[in-house]
Formats: sequence, C-alpha cells, structure tokens
Amino acid sequence: MSHKIALNFEDGQTRFIASLPGENVANAAYRNAINIPIDCRDGACGACKSICESGQFEMTDFIETALSHEEVKTGHVLTCKMIPTTDCVVRIPTTLEQCVKVQLMPKQAVVVSIKPVSETTFTVTLEGEAVTDLEFLPGQYAALQVPGTTETRAYSFSSMVEDGRVEFLIRNVPGGLMSSYLSHRSKVGDSISMKGPIGSFYLRDIKRPVLMLAGGTGLAPFLAMLATIEEKGSAHPIHLVYGVTSESDLVMLDRLDEHKQKIPDFTYTACVADKTSNYPIRGYVTDHIPVASVNGGDVDIYLCGPPAMVSATEDYIKVNGIEPVSFHYEKFVASR
Repeated sequence: MSHKIALNFEDGQTRFIASLPGENVANAAYRNAINIPIDCRDGACGACKSICESGQFEMTDFIETALSHEEVKTGHVLTCKMIPTTDCVVRIPTTLEQCVKVQLMPKQAVVVSIKPVSETTFTVTLEGEAVTDLEFLPGQYAALQVPGTTETRAYSFSSMVEDGRVEFLIRNVPGGLMSSYLSHRSKVGDSISMKGPIGSFYLRDIKRPVLMLAGGTGLAPFLAMLATIEEKGSAHPIHLVYGVTSESDLVMLDRLDEHKQKIPDFTYTACVADKTSNYPIRGYVTDHIPVASVNGGDVDIYLCGPPAMVSATEDYIKVNGIEPVSFHYEKFVASR
C-alpha cells in the first residue's frame, strides 16, 4: 500500500511524496528527484538521520552508532531504513535547495470570491491550477503575488482544499499593496500567482491536550487545523484563545461555533484588547489562558500572531514556569 510522506525542510518548505509498498523514505525521495542527505544506505553512518513528527513506520537493521536507542525514543529515524506503514511527516535537517535543483515554482490561481468579513479583514477564495493538486499541512502558508506587481505577500491557508478551492484570511492594511488591490481593483476571475506550501508551523499528531493562541488574522492557520481535526477527530481537549485589538477585528466566530458543535471537547475564548469596547471579554490573550488548558505542562501549544503578541506570550510562559511538551509559533508583520 502506498503512503503519503510530507518532507519538511529547514527553510520552511515542504514536499509531498508517495512511498511504494515496502519502500524506504530515502528511496522514495530519490525516486521523486529529492536527494535528501544519505551516504551508506545501510543504517550504519547516520548521514540520513531525520525526525519523524507524525505517522507510523517500521525500522530495523541499523546500528546504534548511527542511531541510539535514546534518539529512537525521541522520534529520530534513519530514512534509509524507515519504511512507512501510515502517512508520515518527516523533518529533514537541511534546506530544500540543497536537495533539489528545481525550486518551488509559482502556479496560477483564479479568484473565486473576495468578501469583506469585517472592516479590517477579507476572505479570499482561489481555485485553478495552483489549487488542483495542492497539498499542505494545516497551518502552513503560501506566497501570493499581488496582481499588476512583482511583489508577493505571505498568507496562511484558512481552510483545507475543498471542492478544488482554498481560502485565505487577509487583513485590510490601509495603503497596503495587497489590500489596495483587494479593495479597489480586484474582480472575480482575476489570475493570481501562488507559491507554496511554505512553513514549519503546522498541526502535529494530537497526543495530548492542545492550546491554540491566535492574534488577529493569526486565526487563519487555526481554522485550517480545526477543519482537519473535525475531519480526523481528536481524543484530547483543544482550547483556543483568540485575541484582537478592537471588536471590529473579530471574525469567523460563526465558524468557530460550528467547530465547537462538531469537535468533541473543543472550546474557545475570544477577547478584545480595547478597554472601551462593549465586548463582554476584554484584555489580551495572556489574560484568558485557563490554567486547566495548560494541563500542568502536558500540553502542545500553538501560537500565531503579530510579534508583540508572540513576545508577550513567550514571556508569560517563562514567568509562569510553564514547560509545554512542545511549543510551535509563527509571528507575522502586516505588510504594506
């Protein structure tokens, strides 16, 4: 049986390959023109050592000088001996550029809809060549070229591919290049060049409670994650704290409510930083992290938001002595 393998590289790029029955990851990558690090091919040198972040596999006939028992316990693998038995995600300790000659090439997408969902936010839905065979991990992003320019802007996918379409949640930045296009020149049927998937911020296998922390349009990757969780299920509680500057920035609460209805043990809190707001929950994300959601440190934390929020949350975690099992974050700056 063939299995899908996501290869994640140090430069944040991802390649998806399929392994043949009984085929190891290194050979599957090589067959797909991706020359990941390898030397002996016999499980003896350790040159192909990587980390399996998700999925099941078989791995035998290697020596401990190449991969220790302690490393095996922490998810390290030798790709020349790793035979997937399910779909897998493997982190490769090098850049994609070092492994392939052909770079990630942009493809064309077509604008299906552009909707202002608040005074400060658009949703943009695309379809077409760039989307047809698109595969990405929930949480990753793409680079979209602003039509009529050579400039690109990075946006997280706010949905998974559904019916040949994918969605982005984009902040309306006054005077911004993409924002000006979306506000004044865009129309359904426009062509947009898209390059992706990109990024190492994505949902891992859920093995314990999950705490999601979103700031502004940093909600986007979590919407894709929740869509995946709704489809695949989770045996652990998931809590999202979603913070914005003003009440007009709050978006997609209806979608969060839908996920709350369909995902057992998913809860969320939305808060507004503006002290003059009439919204019932005011303050910053760090003001509304339930102690129970941290689960004594036995938790995976995902954080996406502007730099100030990311820094404040990192400080909160340190000051409160929280030591999560894993902590994944993505910070973004609204581009003009």
